[in-house]
Amino acid sequence: YNKLNIPFEVIVTDSDSYNRLLSKYMEVKTKKDLEDTSLEEIEEELNLNDFIKEGVDVESSQNSAPIIKFVNSMFYQAVKKRASDIHIETHENFGIVRFRIDGVLMTQAKFPKNVTSLVINRIKVISNLDISEKRVPQDGRTQIKISGKTTDIRVSIIPTYFGEKVVLRLLMESEDIPSLQELGFNKIVTDGFKEMLEHSYGMILVTGPTGSGKSTTLHAFLQTIASPEKNIITVEDPVEYKADNINQIQVNTKVGLDFARALRSILRQDPDIVMVGEIRDKETATIAIQAALTGHLMLSTLHTNNAPATITRLMDMGIEPFLISSSLIGILSQRLVRILCDCKIEDSNTKELEKIIEKEGLTVDTPLKIYKQKGCSRCNFTGFVKREAIGELFIMNDDVKELIAKGTNDIELKHAMVKFGMKTLKENLLEVVLLGKTSIKEAIRVGLKD
Repeated sequence: YNKLNIPFEVIVTDSDSYNRLLSKYMEVKTKKDLEDTSLEEIEEELNLNDFIKEGVDVESSQNSAPIIKFVNSMFYQAVKKRASDIHIETHENFGIVRFRIDGVLMTQAKFPKNVTSLVINRIKVISNLDISEKRVPQDGRTQIKISGKTTDIRVSIIPTYFGEKVVLRLLMESEDIPSLQELGFNKIVTDGFKEMLEHSYGMILVTGPTGSGKSTTLHAFLQTIASPEKNIITVEDPVEYKADNINQIQVNTKVGLDFARALRSILRQDPDIVMVGEIRDKETATIAIQAALTGHLMLSTLHTNNAPATITRLMDMGIEPFLISSSLIGILSQRLVRILCDCKIEDSNTKELEKIIEKEGLTVDTPLKIYKQKGCSRCNFTGFVKREAIGELFIMNDDVKELIAKGTNDIELKHAMVKFGMKTLKENLLEVVLLGKTSIKEAIRVGLKD
């Protein structure tokens, strides 16, 4: 019976297809609402000064301005989907919003170009940036609250050929520090890192690109040794996890509190273990190494692609090779790889994998059987359910320390580390593919061909 008195068609479908369509509808609903509103209305609302103040609860906001509603919805969806970044881009005839979820950019909305500039202006207002300035890059930050949890947002805006591009880095307040098991490392890495933490002094470094889970790894392992009997102090930017039995310092560059200054003060606080969120320059590296050589266990992170490159990176900063060799306990280089959902299907195309195995000179004892993503309601039709860490770990020995002291390059260091038992990132990636935990495309994205 047609109560609507309009033509309709009945289509029989399965629950997964229905949920996929429903999910898609919910994502574009806000966009549709925005498109149905005239630009005159939007601009009129935009002139109001009743904008969201820093730290406002997005969910409880009663302001009905279309642009404000759109930006609020964008933040809410990004946090809900655990996006690490929001990209707002201006193209020739349209604007686009993309979220980086589990390391991959995914398109969320597309709208008229003139609407894009209004959205970007809104971002500028809540970030205390100059709305009139569109010729030079601008950096700012803001803060929102969703479901009572604070999310810090770092804002970067650059001028492009067709207009401005915005990238928002979301630094969400994490709930709990994951357990070692939840990290996903294999037993060799987990046991090896625990062994390094048994040292009373020296430096342990965790390396990898931005967003590879370095800080999470350090906190997870620190929790295994944190106790009232130890004075553990960290300096972070930002403080991502609230940890028990650990004293945490938040970097505040506005008042001159950077990593180096905080580290100097920490060393006067009688620490047993110190964690520095990141070594960014020679000054911080020098203080950290001196602390490691004078009876403190020092943990930190670096942006390098593998364990051997960490040594040359410190040398490039101006640190003497003999200081590196005498202070370093070990290096963990890591990545985050997406894990396939149970809806995965077998991938019959193994040619790419065969080429990689042959190029690397590796051997596989069992017949090649790999899987790829399919997608279902459980994984939100992405084919992946979570991310796990994989890594190459090397604990220093006298032979490699001697090579470092001589200023040996990273290629020779890699050969030596492999000779003494280091399982490389490529080998670990290959292993998770052959175990059916991830796809060959995902492994290549993370670094299987690097």
